[in-house]
Amino acid sequence: MAKRLTFITGFILWATVWAFAQQITIDWKIINIGQVRQLITNKGPLWPCGYPIPLLINTEFPPGSYEEHIGEAGIWVGAITPQNDTLVTVTSSWNPWGPNGAEFWPVSGEPWDTIWVVPRNQKVDIPYWPGYVGKADKDYVFRYNDYNERSLLTNDHHPLYADVIEVVHAWSAPDVLAQVFIYEYYVFPSKFDWKKMFITYWADPNVGLRSVYFPTMLADDYSMYFPEHKMGVGLDGPGNPDGTAISPIGFKIFPPENIPASALRWTFKWGGRANPPGIVPSRDEEKYKQLMISGEIMENQQVPSGSHFVISFGPIDLAVGDTLHFMVAEILGYGLEGVLKNAEILDLLKERDFNVPAPPPNPPLKVFTDNHKVTLTWYPTEEVNPETYFDPYRADGDTLPFEGYRVYKSTQSIDGPWKLMAEYDIAGDGFGNEIGLQHEFTDDGLLNNVEYYYSVTAFSKEDHVLNWPSLETSIRDNAVVVIPGTAPPEKVGKVAVVPNPYRGDINYNAYDPPWERTPPSRNYWMEQDRRIQFINLPELCEIKIYTLSGVLVKTIRHEEVGTNKGYHDWNLTSSVGQAIASGIYLFTVEDLRTREVQVGKFVIIK
Repeated sequence: MAKRLTFITGFILWATVWAFAQQITIDWKIINIGQVRQLITNKGPLWPCGYPIPLLINTEFPPGSYEEHIGEAGIWVGAITPQNDTLVTVTSSWNPWGPNGAEFWPVSGEPWDTIWVVPRNQKVDIPYWPGYVGKADKDYVFRYNDYNERSLLTNDHHPLYADVIEVVHAWSAPDVLAQVFIYEYYVFPSKFDWKKMFITYWADPNVGLRSVYFPTMLADDYSMYFPEHKMGVGLDGPGNPDGTAISPIGFKIFPPENIPASALRWTFKWGGRANPPGIVPSRDEEKYKQLMISGEIMENQQVPSGSHFVISFGPIDLAVGDTLHFMVAEILGYGLEGVLKNAEILDLLKERDFNVPAPPPNPPLKVFTDNHKVTLTWYPTEEVNPETYFDPYRADGDTLPFEGYRVYKSTQSIDGPWKLMAEYDIAGDGFGNEIGLQHEFTDDGLLNNVEYYYSVTAFSKEDHVLNWPSLETSIRDNAVVVIPGTAPPEKVGKVAVVPNPYRGDINYNAYDPPWERTPPSRNYWMEQDRRIQFINLPELCEIKIYTLSGVLVKTIRHEEVGTNKGYHDWNLTSSVGQAIASGIYLFTVEDLRTREVQVGKFVIIK
């Protein structure tokens, strides 16, 4: 019998408008507090699935590697109705195809019905889960069902009237927890009882360097199954244009606690990419019979030719009012050995209900910029004080384990690589360097109008009884972008262009810090990444760029009142999006307050 939980359920009136007039609230988050950058959505799958997300990589590990690991992934729910119909509802699959085939969608259009982000030990009253308390460093709570107005628009969809509440647990440290996510599912019927229900986790691993041609990246994946962990793993074949990935990706099932794994029927099947949709049939009854209840455990895939797989368990009878609770661990690591090691450690942590020692909260970081200089401060406040944080899950009895702060800097990106600039710890307590605490750090000698990245973390003492390392807050989670420089001048007159001349034979992207940066979604330079900069601009002005013969190339309006930004970047493209040619160019800058105009010139050599 599945355990009974109390949630607020039922049909809800919708309040916001979505495509085709269905009324739901869409939301997505990019989790990046640990070593994995993971996209989640409030409709269940681990890919955009039609959401307007400006991101190319769904699951990046290690940070800044541009290595992708997931094409699509999510749960299926299949059961037999009281009328003996066999129905299956999927968050994602190759059949139905694409975002328009999704069958689970967010429940309502209420502004609160999004993804709730709950830090560790924080108590929040979510309307459908009053008094929820965060367990991991950050929890992400959301819900979806298969019978709302948007779900019913999906072709050939027959709802199970299934509701799902999902909680994603993410940690910043230590390594094993920073390399995994725990997806906790609460599944319950809202209209009729389910007989012989099976749960499937479907994964389409795309493992490899994401910057190569996408179909090439898909062509050399393969799948394996580890029955002792109830885990499927997607691996990248060695070599080929997408390289050899640092990490495979595994999905490990933790079945319901009140049902032994040995009492369930398990299925693992994989399919290739030669004839998409591969192993995914279009009809519910075929999905159910072939992929959910068969009990077949396929032999591991031998040829890296592209793959996706399902792991299924059941049967379970579930009545209206009952809730099925299970978990799925998404596991990455350094090589297959690292994934398997992390899976073993998760078994031990599961026995503790994942109640493990925690790092301190993020220090309350503030940033002050000046000419060629940045100052960071992190004085504790009444609301946030890492130095007095309480940790009840240590085995050594030290419930106030704060030890110190670390200051990091990167010249490359907000994902690093990071350089440790300073460490300050409590003096005289027998731990660490005994250097004493500080709450300010100044970095000078910097380039003006160039991006730098800083973070300040807090760390704890080791727990020698539990053999648990010192824990540190996430560098990425507390990272800030900082641009040193002078305040905008009161009037126009000293505007200049840098670099001048701009030379196309110089790799500005290789500078440290880079003068030209690529966006986080790719690791290669493109024409639109070119950059010159107009400096010493007043807060309100208009820049016009002309050819030497007087043809207007581009008009740029600079409106930066109160931002302390006295510069403006231009990517050397005209008003119609064409890259400009080599030559001498003229510019005018009109101060929109005084109407004074400055004239100048610059040179482009490509």
